[in-house]
Amino acid sequence: MTSISALPPGLAASAARLGDASTVLDEHQVVAFITEQLTAYPFDGRSVCVLVPDGTRTCPLPLLMRAVHGALHGRVTRLTVLVALGTHAPMPDDALAQHLGYEPGRLADTYPGTEVLNHEWWKPETFADLGTVPAARIAELSAGRMSVEVPVLLNRAVVEHDVALVLGPVLPHEVVGMSGGNKYFFPGVGGKKIIDVSHWLGALITSAEIIGTSGTTPVRALIDDGAALIPAEKLGLSVVTAEVADAAVDGAVDDALPAGAAGPDAGTASRLHSVSFGETRASWASAAEVCAATHVTYLDAPVRRVLSIVPEMYDEIWTAAKGFYKVEPVVADGGEVVLYAPHVTQLSSTHPEIYEIGYHCRDYFVAQWDRFADVPWGVLAHSTHLRGAGTFDAVTGQERLRVRVTLATAIPEDVCRAADLGYLDPASVDLAAFAADPDTLVVPRAGETLFRLR
Repeated sequence: MTSISALPPGLAASAARLGDASTVLDEHQVVAFITEQLTAYPFDGRSVCVLVPDGTRTCPLPLLMRAVHGALHGRVTRLTVLVALGTHAPMPDDALAQHLGYEPGRLADTYPGTEVLNHEWWKPETFADLGTVPAARIAELSAGRMSVEVPVLLNRAVVEHDVALVLGPVLPHEVVGMSGGNKYFFPGVGGKKIIDVSHWLGALITSAEIIGTSGTTPVRALIDDGAALIPAEKLGLSVVTAEVADAAVDGAVDDALPAGAAGPDAGTASRLHSVSFGETRASWASAAEVCAATHVTYLDAPVRRVLSIVPEMYDEIWTAAKGFYKVEPVVADGGEVVLYAPHVTQLSSTHPEIYEIGYHCRDYFVAQWDRFADVPWGVLAHSTHLRGAGTFDAVTGQERLRVRVTLATAIPEDVCRAADLGYLDPASVDLAAFAADPDTLVVPRAGETLFRLR
């Protein structure tokens, strides 16, 4: 049995926090809190690297960045913003500008004295070597499932600054339990080995067991071990978002969804329940408490089918699969999850191996490890996370999966079938009919709220 530890007593309380699960903060409150906290902290004469999420996370990043820049500009010797891509595709210049809230080509007008960098994870020269996590520690964390020494490589921009400030949301996460905090270092701007080992460790435990856990999961313990080797001081501004619809959606979608819900193309103003500041672990723990109360929806009984309406910020299945992870716990045995994402055209732009191995349960790979050991473990983990629970009989070669996964995307049917996924023509999807079906749960803006059974 894998051990998942409670948070150390008092850890969350050691961070300063504005707001809680019952509040929705306005912009003035958020800016005032960040300004107060950062102004009082000894940043003067030091260099600061701000780690931020990429476009696959909902967060009022321009608001937060303006507050951070306003509190640090003129005090710090150097200010660098590093986008924690993990192994996602890099953000082009115009997307970076929109993401951070400045006009394309005019970074200095909004954030003078600031450099913005993508995490170039595909370049070996990006990384600094911080040491290793011993194989014995990996064996301990994995309850004997793995024993491998893990080199700890980190984007050298973090190492070359005095302070690393993590700025971003905390959300239920399929690999680590709750995202945020030191996860911005690993896998956010970390090297391939620690990414692969951490993701495969999470896959071995299974997403269903680990997702939404606000304690210290084995994967979180691993990334905390890696973060302990970072020479920079580590601080966090961890936020918990509160989505508020601010525009009507297309008529058919609007009619199909529950009253007050926003559809996939709705404009949303990302407001905040809370902002927590402190050392990265404390800041994360404070936000995780709030997230557990705001981003988990409980159902009284399982459902036969889920239609996950995937927002456009997830532009390939590599990220759109969150529409499955977050609903798997409430789907009945033999049920189905339909990922409705007409805008998605590919499984992954950066991990072609997924086209070769397809999507399978954990036991499929474990039982045939000699065949799959050389496939990047992060790819294997992604595969298992999208297929969920299942079994594999090595004698008969038969794989039995608990839940069916169907793509209603622009990915061709033959590609879906070859990857062991179902196919549904997105043009045939009648949202109103799905919503009217008592056996179907329609989830608007799927991917950030976790669904669980009581």
